[in-house]
Order: sequence, then structure tokens, then C-alpha cells
Amino acid sequence: MKLIFLGPPGAGKGTLAAGAVDILKVPHVSTGNIFRGAIAARSELGLRVKSILDSGKLVDDETTVALVRERLAGDDASGGYILDGFPRTIPQAEALAGFSAVDRVVNFDIPDEAVLERLGGRRTCKNCGALFHVLFGKPRREGFCDSCGGELFIRDDDREEAVAERLEVYRKQTAPLIGYYRKKGLLLDVDARPGAEIVLENFRKVLGI
Repeated sequence: MKLIFLGPPGAGKGTLAAGAVDILKVPHVSTGNIFRGAIAARSELGLRVKSILDSGKLVDDETTVALVRERLAGDDASGGYILDGFPRTIPQAEALAGFSAVDRVVNFDIPDEAVLERLGGRRTCKNCGALFHVLFGKPRREGFCDSCGGELFIRDDDREEAVAERLEVYRKQTAPLIGYYRKKGLLLDVDARPGAEIVLENFRKVLGI
């Protein structure tokens, strides 16, 4: 099964993709992993991505599309895939349609206030990177990591103003894909507000698994 996962930052797409991989036995394909893999392999496209990122710029659509096409041609993706982080825009979706027909697009729906609560409450260990949450996963000792005792801090990406900015970018660039795929009859909506286990079970139901 060929799937696209849509949803704003904080919807839990990465966690849900990990569970969906176990269910569907297809690879989780994220643009971040593709970029890192291409750079590590020192392929022609990988060197181009490294050059772009080193200059502080965003990877352009042409390069991103070429990398996704290359990744989906891999043997492990012949039986399907879960695309996460691509397409981000309607032009990218149109480019994807030119080389791979998706079966379903799953929209993990969550209101902005819930995203702000999730991401704004995250705390990260300075030493080992372990994640905690002020509401959903409190450390045993406030301000310190359960695993290594390191100090917990708020990442810049998790500060309220940064989360609000990421949501604004998502609503402007990526949210139009919801209507785009709904018109094509491919969209399935899943409420992303409950815990991951409940969301994953609802995901199974909407796919009829």
C-alpha cells in the first residue's frame, strides 16, 4: 500500500509511521532520512543537497523530487511505502503523481491549540536527548532526566513563538493538500488528539485493516 501521511508539526506522524510500518510491512520514507542517506552515500544528488544545506538554504523542489523518485525506486519500496514530509506543496504532489500513484492519503487532524500544548510542553535532556513532557511524560525529578540525570531544557523549535511560526508555514504551504487530495477521493481523516495507541487503532479502522 502506498500512503502519504499529512498533518501539522506535533500531530505525531513519525510515531504513528513507526507503528504503521509494523502493520503494513512497508518502509517509512521521510525527506529528512532521504537527505541524510543521500549525503552519507555521497551520491551526486547527496552532494548537491549537502551544498544547499551548508549554504543555509532550503532544498529546492527539483532536487527533493529527484531524491524521492530515486528512493521510491528502491527494492524495499516496490510493495508500497509511507511518505512523511513529502509532498509539502501542490506542485510537489503533482510531480509525485508523475512517477508514483498513491493509494491513500491519511490526514492526521489536530487543532493548533493541541499542537501548542504538545510541543510547548516538551523538555529535552541536554546530555542524552531523552524527551519528557510537563503534562504527558513528567520526569521523576522536575527539570532533570530520568535516564542520565542531565538538565532538561526547551529546544528553540519547541518555544511557543517557533511552534506558531511552524504552524503558519504548514497552514500556508501544506494544508492546501488536504483539499487537493480530498477532491481526488484519496483522503482519509484521523483524529490525532488521543494517545498514539488509540490513533493507530483508528488508523487501522479507516484503512479497513
